[in-house]
Amino acid sequence: MPQFAVYENRNEATQGRFPLLLDVQSDLLQPLNTRVVVPLSPMATARARAMQALTPNLNVAGKEYLMVTPQLAGISVRELGSIVDTVSSERAKIIGAIDLLITGI
Repeated sequence: MPQFAVYENRNEATQGRFPLLLDVQSDLLQPLNTRVVVPLSPMATARARAMQALTPNLNVAGKEYLMVTPQLAGISVRELGSIVDTVSSERAKIIGAIDLLITGI
């Protein structure tokens, strides 16, 4: 379960709006049975107003998604579906969004 892997969302209640989940948890915490994830919403249907620094666009498997950072959550590993892609090349953008959410900077 590598950091910045993108998984299918298996939660039927939320998968319509957020079909993918971005794992932002450090690889050092791999033994835990939980992961910290950020939901991804397709750009075409994203309801949130995009604030580029807080909710950056990410290209996942050739499609654009909005990283909905304010909805960061911890979930059980068993709630994650299959890996769709990894976006480690977007590390600076992802960490920047989380920093803004937590520190305001």
